[in-house]
Amino acid sequence: MSGALWPLVKLSLARDRRTAVSSAFGLAVGVAALVFFVSLGLGVGRIVREKIFPVDTSLVEVVPAQLSFGLLGGGALDEATVARLEALPGVERAFKKMNVRAPAVTIYRGDFFGRPLHMGLEILAVGVEPDFVKGDVMLGEFVDPGPDKPIPAIASTRLLEIYNKSFAPQRSLPQLSAQLLAGFIFPIDFNRSFVTSTPPNASAIPAQGQLVGVSDRGLLAGITIPLETAKRLNAAANLDAKTFTALSLKAVDPSQVPAIVAAVKGMGLRVDDQDRRMAENAGAAVAISTSSLALLSVLICLLAAFNIAHAFSASVRAREKELGVMRAVGASRAQLFRLVLAEALLLGLVGGVVGTTLAVLGGAGLDAAAARLLPEFPFKPETWFERPAWLLAFGVLLGVAAAAAGAFLPARRASRTDPVRVLAG
Repeated sequence: MSGALWPLVKLSLARDRRTAVSSAFGLAVGVAALVFFVSLGLGVGRIVREKIFPVDTSLVEVVPAQLSFGLLGGGALDEATVARLEALPGVERAFKKMNVRAPAVTIYRGDFFGRPLHMGLEILAVGVEPDFVKGDVMLGEFVDPGPDKPIPAIASTRLLEIYNKSFAPQRSLPQLSAQLLAGFIFPIDFNRSFVTSTPPNASAIPAQGQLVGVSDRGLLAGITIPLETAKRLNAAANLDAKTFTALSLKAVDPSQVPAIVAAVKGMGLRVDDQDRRMAENAGAAVAISTSSLALLSVLICLLAAFNIAHAFSASVRAREKELGVMRAVGASRAQLFRLVLAEALLLGLVGGVVGTTLAVLGGAGLDAAAARLLPEFPFKPETWFERPAWLLAFGVLLGVAAAAAGAFLPARRASRTDPVRVLAG
């Protein structure tokens, strides 16, 4: 019987082709929906994590407490506090940050990559240690050049994306890349503002900035400059040049971040986890939506399994004499069970493969339609989907498992066929 199993399976399915196609189609719809929605959820989640809210899971951003109580420590982030934070268990390195506390503006008049530009902007600047953005520096060294040379500046990757997809198209400005921006020089006036008042006797500090790279760690609404430059500018403006605005603690391992956060709060300091919370909230929203749609897809597969159970029950009743003859000529109960189950497994395999293929093709079609029909906008991806191998394999296995579950009881009934009763009439 074993050698003749698959020919018998194909013969049985071919004999009732309409029922077989209907059963496989139901499975294919459920599997396609599941793979499609899960791959869409994974893709959107990746966009949120990597582009919209890129968060380094090993970094803890420490800022001074809004209210400081001497007994708890906290207060200003001075060198002594930095040393205590760097000594915390699980901390590999502490990166100091200092805002340029004086306001700043840039007024650009001239050629901007082949287009005339006349624009004035308020600028924020934060100084960081060179090692914090070392891997993103594309030109020269990220160190304080002194008062008479252009200040090395890092732009935010997200800011460049917003410029390219929103700001530039609206103003007919050229699209830019990190490589194209490297070396671009622009004027900056520190201690000057368009929107806030400055002390009457404060004089502007003219300088130049030179873009040397872009980074996910760059300040979103401004520029990131060397820490020593920020100290020098604050001192020149008679502002605080000793205490730090923030501190990025790099954990030895991301699993140690919760303990570091608890220790930081125990010192009376705050943890600025706004980006992390926004990323988590956005990710949770995507996960909930994906889970709801995936549950609907599973329900479709369950309905397909019930349909298979009904179809195979009817098939077993219609084939009682045939099954009785098989038992009479020597087929065992296990062989009849395997015969009916193999028919369902073949349908499940076909349904799983077809459904997974439809999901992949549907995703590719949606990507093509989105690229052609949707306007450019910040963080628009080339693909909205992520299709890991495990998901494709799961789609196929789900079809097989649903078919097997639906056919189990009919197969069991077929295995219990009594040849004497059936053949006797």
